Amino acid sequence: MAKIKLEYIWLDGYYPTQNMRSKTKVEEHENFKGTLEEIGNWSFDGSSTKQAEGGSSDCILKPVAIYPDPERINGYLVMTEVMSPDGTPHPSNARATISDDDDDDFWFGFEQEYFIMDVATELPLGFPRGGYPKPQGMYYCSVGGLNTHGRDLVEEHADLCIAAGLNFEGINQEVACGQWEFQLFAKGAKKAGDEIWVARYLLDRLTEKYGYYIEYHPKPLGDTDWNGSGMHANFSNSILRTCGDKKVYEAICEAFRPVVKEHIEVYGEHNEQRLTGKHETASIHDFSYGVSDRGASIRIPIATVERGYKGWLEDRRPASNGDPYKIASRIIKTVKSAKI
Repeated sequence: MAKIKLEYIWLDGYYPTQNMRSKTKVEEHENFKGTLEEIGNWSFDGSSTKQAEGGSSDCILKPVAIYPDPERINGYLVMTEVMSPDGTPHPSNARATISDDDDDDFWFGFEQEYFIMDVATELPLGFPRGGYPKPQGMYYCSVGGLNTHGRDLVEEHADLCIAAGLNFEGINQEVACGQWEFQLFAKGAKKAGDEIWVARYLLDRLTEKYGYYIEYHPKPLGDTDWNGSGMHANFSNSILRTCGDKKVYEAICEAFRPVVKEHIEVYGEHNEQRLTGKHETASIHDFSYGVSDRGASIRIPIATVERGYKGWLEDRRPASNGDPYKIASRIIKTVKSAKI
């Protein structure tokens, strides 16, 4: 029998921006295969996470995905849904709003932007105390110590995600100093959300040994000429992947126009500070779409057009602190409402 360390990860009840919580369960297993069938539910004190009252504080953790933990011997990362004691999804459980039928048809690729912050200065890497580094221009996809900050952390995080079995697709330094991005893709909205949260968990945990922390705020540098951070949502279903019809794409894009408010409500807190119409964003007050237009609400990728309108769309509005479950759920609802 071997001792197995299971790190149960869940989202708390803080609103509108939930936080990750986790705790370790050590179990004895013989020939553990790392499957969900081999592990069970667990519980936690919901009164400490804004998910229950003290007089009836137990909430249930239901495992929904499991990955090897590359930093622990005999360790596994267990993404969970929070359930109420009666077995129904807790109100904070956005994953449960994605139906299994929709999950089979929709694919999502998320582009997670973030700033690496120095704990000692509480500033992005490369920022001097009391001032600013050189203006934006040379940081994006840069190489060399003059303009590139935090590569050791970013490279280690990429290796951890790949070792954990996530469908990790890439990394790049972003437009602002100390700002980076990673990309994940999954066939299935739930799986895409699971992998973003586990990747965030690995990134946040990794900062503990560097003296850094990750800032997911969509505009951490306030009203300045520095870029904010988003989590662009690339999405498709069988219609978008196969229709070959420009008019169908336009009809689906138009379905987003009357529900701008509903999307913004779940696209991340403080997103109005980022969606200003500047820095490659559309205004939060407008809706637009266009081919290869990074200033639009929804971009139709040039690759989709070159394939004869067989591909995907990119919603550029979600903020870096958005919940991928909520974002995917809302996108699915809107795409299904399109009159095609």
